[in-house]
This record gives sequence, C-alpha cells and structure tokens, in this order.
Amino acid sequence: MLLAIFFAACVLFGLGYHFYGGFVERKLEVNKEEQTPAHTMRDGVDYDPAPELVLFGHHFSAIAGSGPIVGPVVAGLAFGWGPALFWILLGCIFMGSVYDYSSLIASVRNQGKSLGEIARDFLGSFSYKIFLAFLMIVLFYILIVFVDLTAATFAPPVKEAEAQGGVVAMASLIYIGLAVAFGLTLKRSGLSAGKLSLIFVPLVFVSIWVSMRIPLMPEMVATKTGFDPHFLWTIVLLIYCGVASVLPVWILLQPRDFLSSFLLYACLAAGFIGIVAVGITGKYTIQYPFFTGFNDPELGPIFPILFVTIACGAISGFHGLVATGTTSKQLNKISEARPIAYGGMLVEGVLGVLSLATVMILTVDPEIPPTTLFASGLGKFMSAFGINSLAVSSFALLAVSTFLLTSLDAGTRLTRFIVQELFGVSNTLLSRSICSFLIVAVPAIGILLAPGEQPLWKIIWPAFGATNQLLAALGLFFLFLWRRQSGKSTIFISIPMVIMFVITLSAMVQLAVKTCGSKSDWPIGAVCILLLVMTSAVLFDALRKMFQRDPKGKN
Repeated sequence: MLLAIFFAACVLFGLGYHFYGGFVERKLEVNKEEQTPAHTMRDGVDYDPAPELVLFGHHFSAIAGSGPIVGPVVAGLAFGWGPALFWILLGCIFMGSVYDYSSLIASVRNQGKSLGEIARDFLGSFSYKIFLAFLMIVLFYILIVFVDLTAATFAPPVKEAEAQGGVVAMASLIYIGLAVAFGLTLKRSGLSAGKLSLIFVPLVFVSIWVSMRIPLMPEMVATKTGFDPHFLWTIVLLIYCGVASVLPVWILLQPRDFLSSFLLYACLAAGFIGIVAVGITGKYTIQYPFFTGFNDPELGPIFPILFVTIACGAISGFHGLVATGTTSKQLNKISEARPIAYGGMLVEGVLGVLSLATVMILTVDPEIPPTTLFASGLGKFMSAFGINSLAVSSFALLAVSTFLLTSLDAGTRLTRFIVQELFGVSNTLLSRSICSFLIVAVPAIGILLAPGEQPLWKIIWPAFGATNQLLAALGLFFLFLWRRQSGKSTIFISIPMVIMFVITLSAMVQLAVKTCGSKSDWPIGAVCILLLVMTSAVLFDALRKMFQRDPKGKN
C-alpha cells in the first residue's frame, strides 16, 4: 500500500509537469530565443549564467530548505496523512509550480528584477516601501526558523539523536570546504561541472564516512568551548550567512548547490528504493491514521491550519523571491526555466510525499524534531537491505542541513537586496558586508532572547507558514496585474491567487486572535496584525492605481 501511494504520487507529478506545465508554458508564451539577464546584464557577482544542472541544484536547494520535510510531517501527525497528501498533490501541480514558473519568467522579462521591483510598477512610493518591509519580515521569519532548525540538527535536543547530530555537523563543515574548492576549480581550470562532479561528488560521500569516525559531538563542543552547543551553532551559522551572502555566486552558492543536488538525488533514490523494499518485504506497513480529526489540540482547526502548516510543501512565497532574486540572474537559457522552476517545485512535492511516508509507518507521535523523524524513517526503509540505519539517517540529515544552509544563504542575500533597494545602499563590498551582518543580527536577537520551554521554530512555524503563503498570495496578485497589464490570460494565476488569499487571511486572523492574549506568544499575534494591515494597504493601493488607469477595469 505504501509503495502504491508513493508510485501514484510520482506518476501524478509527472503527468502534471507534462500536461499542466506545458499548458502554463504556452500561456506564458515562452520564446526559446529570448535572451536572459544572466547574459545581457552579466557582472560576475549576482548576474552570472550557470549550467542547467548547477542552477537546478541551487534553485531546488534554496526553495526546499526543511519546508517539504517539517511541514508535511507536522501536518501529517496532527491531522493524518490523507489530508496532507491531498494538499501536497493539488497545491504543487496547480499552485506552487505555477507560481514559481510564472515568477521566474516575469523576472527574466524584467531584467532579472526581484518580486519587489516588479511590484513597484503597480504601487505608489509609500505602499511600495510597505511591501518591501513586508518582504523583510517574511525573510526574517525564514532566517529565524531555518537557523534554529539547522542548529537543532547539529545539536539535537534529544539524547538519542546526538550521534546523528555530531556526524552531520562535521560532514557539513567538510562539505562547505569541498563546495568552495569545487567553485574555484570550476572557475580556474576550465573543466566542466560534469567532469569535476566525478571527483567532488564521491568526496561528498567520503565526508560522511569520515564524519562517522570523527563526529563533532554536542558534548565535545560544550566541553571545549564552554558554550551551549545550540547557542554556539546559532552564532556560527549566522556568521556563515553573513559571509556567504556577499561572496560572488560562483565561489560558494553555485557549486555548493550543485553538489547538494546530488545529495537530493541520492536521498530521493534511497527513499524510493527503500519504499520498494519495504513494499516487497512487508517489513513496515502503514500504521498511522489516514485522518485523525478536524481539530488538533495544539495547532487548531484543519482549515486553514493544515494548509499553512504544510506551507512550502505545496506553495511558498519564498520560492518567488528565490526565482526572481537569484535564479533569474543565473538562468542560461529561457528553455531551462520550466524544468528548473515548475519541475523544481514538483520534486519538492516528491520530497514532501516521502516525508509523509515516514509518518505513515509510525504507531504514535514521537517526541523528536521532524527532520530527525524523516532521517530515521529513511534509515528504517533502507534497513530492509541490511544497511546501517545510522549511516542512512546521517546522510539524510546532511542532505537536510545542506538545503537549510542554502535557504539561509539565499535568504540573507535576498534580504540584502531588499535593504539596499529600500535604503538606496550602494553595491560595494563594504556596503554589502555591513548590510549582511546587520541583517543576521535580527534573527540572532530573536533566537537568543526567545523563551526556552520549547524550540523557537516550533513556536512560530504556524505564523511562518501563514506569512510565507500570504506572500505567495501577494506574489500571485502582482503576477496577475503584470499579465493583465499586457492583456494576457490570467485564469491560471487568478484562481490560485483567490484560494491563497482566503486560506492565508483566515489563518492570520485566527493566529492573531489565538496569540494576542498569550503572555509569551503575543509578539507573534502583533506581527500577524501588522502584516494584515500592511497587506490591506498594499492591496488597496494596487487596486486603486489599477482602476485609475482604466475605470472600466481594463488596461
């Protein structure tokens, strides 16, 4: 049964890419002769063409993070795996992929402009700044959640997972060094990425073998430094974000993401092969309920909480920021946009279904982080072959940590773009560096001042999901205006837009009501109210300008 469900989901994603992806491509009137900004505006820092496989690796790693793992796992445990599976399939094919692909094409046709810059055409000066501030808040949410999750991956809060954390921490450090070496070699040697991958990809897997023998255990970190491991890793990760976001994309971002794509492929292959083995041997069967109820005591009602909890696993506003912020500036050919953007979202959907599969074999809700649950599930699947489950679990956590690091790097870089745009900061190395380190100071303060009763990522995940998907609704709205301005078809954008506004506005109101009366969670409610006010201001101004142009509603 588990194998049949996973196989059917993959088939549906494949059909969606071929048929609905082709439909969207025709609606967008993609011309394979179009020049991309990576060539017309090449500067060697942000605008720099990348091979298709390299860019797919960057794009997927940046958009995925831990979203398609944490969201589906948390939602599956809360409401059952059936509703979560339905939304992942529907959302990925008809909403998330459409949003990602349309955003990338819009940016390519606007000189690689970011989502904020594209929105500027439809907003007044004041509301445009409000929208940029909205984007900054969303990105700060992302940085806080992903830094906290990554630190928890390196220094797990439960004793049983410390061995995995030590392996992943050491492997991640080695991996970053390999990525820099790959980037420098690719740039200086003249060898292709494909040839160099024959050397560096095996080294990535060797790094796991080395790390299993020399793990950087949390207690070792605490003993040698005198700091709490989670605190120390938080600081290290934020410093990394600041440095990585100002480096030219070819030194770290492109090569690291290219190498991480092989971790993705291996992770998905291991999951698929493991599920096949489990299906044949019957070692693990579906135990967790298909549906557990319409209300979860901790999260709340299934509508709208299920949708914003799954978040990135179906549609994500952050994806539009990546597509228009970094991917569009590295796209070599316009024909590569569909496999990278539309296809990348569908691969994320496959990862989301694989995450749900690790929930399906559970009998009870375990008290471990979702990323650890996912990694342990893959270890169980592969144990059907007699493979060491710790090795597989450590490998899976390394893959997750690389996705998190990519999202952190991309998120910091995108926030820097917005800060420079909002305050008119120049693009010199010094100004980029100052902006980046001021940016990472915000999540540092948020994480270090947070109450310690439970993980910070868990406290704000529902608000993060609602905010992230509200950004997707706004992004779809601006894409709708962009298409409408030129008299093009908008139906494939307007339907997801309306659905997402209904879901996210309902969730934001519910979260505001739920948290504003809490002594500890009231800041989350206050941010929800602030974002609702900002969203209303942006929508009002955009609609006012639209009807001023043509009172009859036609541009």
